Amino acid sequence: MLAMLAVLLQTRSVTGTARRLGLSQPTVSRSLAQLRHILDDPLLVRTNTGMQRTPRAEELVGPVERWLASTRALLHPPRFDAATLDRRFCIASTDYGVLTVVAPALAAITDAAPGVTIEIVPFSADMMQKLASGEIDLIISGLAPDHAVVRSRLLFVDDYTCIMRVGHALSGAQTPLPLDAFLAWPHVGIVVSDLAVDGIEVRLGERRAERRVTARLPYFHAAPALIADSDVLMTLPTRAAMRFANSYGLATRPAPVEIGPLDYHLFWHERNARDPATMWLADTLAHHCASAA
Repeated sequence: MLAMLAVLLQTRSVTGTARRLGLSQPTVSRSLAQLRHILDDPLLVRTNTGMQRTPRAEELVGPVERWLASTRALLHPPRFDAATLDRRFCIASTDYGVLTVVAPALAAITDAAPGVTIEIVPFSADMMQKLASGEIDLIISGLAPDHAVVRSRLLFVDDYTCIMRVGHALSGAQTPLPLDAFLAWPHVGIVVSDLAVDGIEVRLGERRAERRVTARLPYFHAAPALIADSDVLMTLPTRAAMRFANSYGLATRPAPVEIGPLDYHLFWHERNARDPATMWLADTLAHHCASAA
């Protein structure tokens, strides 16, 4: 009814209003009669120069047009433009996620949206609650998604590789390590922040107790220093393992097949599913991590 009133006040014509709205003249005439009754004012009166607005109608022109403008903005939000985006995005990730997902995309993000800041925070036991509350925008993780809690996108599938010093007794072959040989040597364990989850132990299942861990770290960038002069093994997703081996002059060997593959995901909450800025960032991260494979 307000839309009808707005057009009537603009055109000051039943015929013009009917033409603009694609309605019959009788329909518009009935609506005008209803509006006159509701507002207790004739709104439009006939004069020698045509239909003119009453003083009450003149008062209504501005408020009604502002209401229409705000309604259009709600129903048709402005087109998303990354170049004008001024926003901080908070992403929960391990250093592996930063290495394989954020780093390959960062140049494209800053080029397209120079006003965007990416803040990386560590995993925590309550990160899903933080995702729901909006404290975190995205999570990059190898954890299995709970579709009742989050929405997700598979970024890539990786496998695992063992890193060791050059000359280690297990080095020199390109075949996967037999599980018994893998378990016979000491290990550096990587735990995920305050979740205290060692993904390799989880994957070993009933044989996890046989793995002898001599050191545990919440990140893997310091681990090569522990490996270079000892016989310990470190097992990482292959994308990270090969980069580390090349950077630090270490040997590699495929991990036991029993450890299996790693599905790496991007998580976001339903509350952000229709936010064009968050979805743009998710698409950018997904595109560039795939192209960096």
